[in-house]
Amino acid sequence: MPEGDTVHLAGKRLHAALAGNRLLRGEVRHPRWAEHDLAGLVVTGVASVGKHLFTRFDDGRSLHSHFRMDGSWHLYRPGMRWRRPEHEARAVLATDERVAVGFALHDLELLPTAAEDRLVGHLGPDLLDPAWDDGKAAEALRRFVSRADHEVGLVLLEQRVMAGVGNLYKSEVCFLLGVSPWTPVRDLPDPMAAITLSRKLLLANADRPEQSTTGSLRAGEAHWVFERGGRECLRCRTRIRTADQGDGVYARPAYWCPRCQPGPAPVATHRPAHRRTGPGRY
Repeated sequence: MPEGDTVHLAGKRLHAALAGNRLLRGEVRHPRWAEHDLAGLVVTGVASVGKHLFTRFDDGRSLHSHFRMDGSWHLYRPGMRWRRPEHEARAVLATDERVAVGFALHDLELLPTAAEDRLVGHLGPDLLDPAWDDGKAAEALRRFVSRADHEVGLVLLEQRVMAGVGNLYKSEVCFLLGVSPWTPVRDLPDPMAAITLSRKLLLANADRPEQSTTGSLRAGEAHWVFERGGRECLRCRTRIRTADQGDGVYARPAYWCPRCQPGPAPVATHRPAHRRTGPGRY
């Protein structure tokens, strides 16, 4: 699942390419919406809400999309060859100068713009909301500490608490806080620090395709622990450990340094580190 900054960046680029322009081609290749031709509509804007994207039109409707694990939006000039197979295209929005293609978008819905809250109203405060303020921070904190008995790694991922954190930032925030991902929220000395740090990291990477939490973009140095299982900790040289956190289909690998992040932890496994190419990064 992509991080909130990936979706934010996709929305920003789509907005710059499409907003204010009339569609020459507007296809939604989904059985439920296939009969809806969007050609002729003007795109009034594209906005991200957590990990959700809304492309809004001048007829009062929005096209909602969600990347899930493998979805992405690509931008092309007319006539350019697509970088993914055409059978994976789920939406095509073309103007005179740009062609936006949504690939492998499992969640697509046309709905009234005024009803967008039906799909995102359950979310916690969006960490990349331009209108973020003390009130939104306080609401995120209220939701966060209400999960007092839950593992901090899982609460960071819970979009109903605050929207935007994925597995990368979950692992990195826990490292920078110096706690194991399995630490109960009630044992955090400063819960607000988890929210502040999550927002800081997302903002730092919101306007570029590369994601770094260390301040370096060099290969192997961009993250403290994420996808570095079996390698040495960049801070103390202890071997980074990995283990699944969560149940069933919701389980995600957690990465942590047992020396820098004391606290409860399961028996670790060593996953080989690999290069990440997140969905939606282009």
